[in-house]
Amino acid sequence: MSTALMFSGQGAQKVGMGKDLYERSELVRDLYDKADEILGWKVSEASFEGPEDLLTETKVCQPALFVHGYAVYKLLEEAGKLSEAGIAMGLSLGELTACAAAGVFDYETGVKVVAERGRLMQEACEASDGSMAAVIGVDRETVAAFCEEQGVQMANLNCPGQIVISGEKAKIEAAVAAGKEKGFKRVLPLNVAGAYHSRLMDPARDAFGEFLTGVEFCDPKMSLFTNTTGGEVKTGAEAKEALVKQVVSSVLWEDCMVAAAKAAFAHSRFVRFTCPLSTPPTPSSQKRSAPAFAAATIQSSHNTDDTTCFTKASFASAPVFTSPPVVFV
Repeated sequence: MSTALMFSGQGAQKVGMGKDLYERSELVRDLYDKADEILGWKVSEASFEGPEDLLTETKVCQPALFVHGYAVYKLLEEAGKLSEAGIAMGLSLGELTACAAAGVFDYETGVKVVAERGRLMQEACEASDGSMAAVIGVDRETVAAFCEEQGVQMANLNCPGQIVISGEKAKIEAAVAAGKEKGFKRVLPLNVAGAYHSRLMDPARDAFGEFLTGVEFCDPKMSLFTNTTGGEVKTGAEAKEALVKQVVSSVLWEDCMVAAAKAAFAHSRFVRFTCPLSTPPTPSSQKRSAPAFAAATIQSSHNTDDTTCFTKASFASAPVFTSPPVVFV
């Protein structure tokens, strides 16, 4: 059975993430210590101790999630649990962790790239007045037309019936009201710092592209799927182009999931790397793709033993769609 790796995006962070791994694994300690040294500030302390307001900042959150996701991946690899890994993908920020897992760049380079991405995106947020909202229970064609009417953009297509829209704060507020008037099932304003994956991130996209010109990208060593098209990228140049475009483009996560499941891995095991969640994935969010595959959620846990490589895994065998129980952006 082939294994597909899925890495979480912003919104998955939780104070305390990785602390148990750091305390019990020399491999993880080395990764966090190396990241602290590269960054010049302690991403380990922000991850383990918070406070939540600090960890939620884009420039902090993105490196923190990258280090945590990569650390859990390396633990499982060291334990021989991922010998059949053949697919890597991630939601938004998670695509950079997927690139590192696929060998597009090494860990040290990944820390630097993610830190710059987070810094530039936070600057773009602070320079604009943007917001986001989740549209629940509406198909993508209807939401696309609605966004055109309201002058906003579709930012995240997470799964059927869960689409995030992004744009200027006043326009998002108007869109929320208009969506309710149209009878949309739910339209929820999101508590975010800015309008991610929208034209308001143009300055971040441009500067990030310039930064990446000096960074070497290798061809992926496993099938790597990008949020920008939902399809596979096969060269380092394609992966770099996708990461730059992704800053402002829609995250086609649903398309990534469906394409990966339909690839030459019809009976794959999908492993999602994330932090401890207060709410497990619900059955209704796990029945939304045609191809059948096995899904697993791998979380850092505070109550595990060496036999599970300091992680907790919950598996489900069914035609499932592993949509997160929260809205990731």
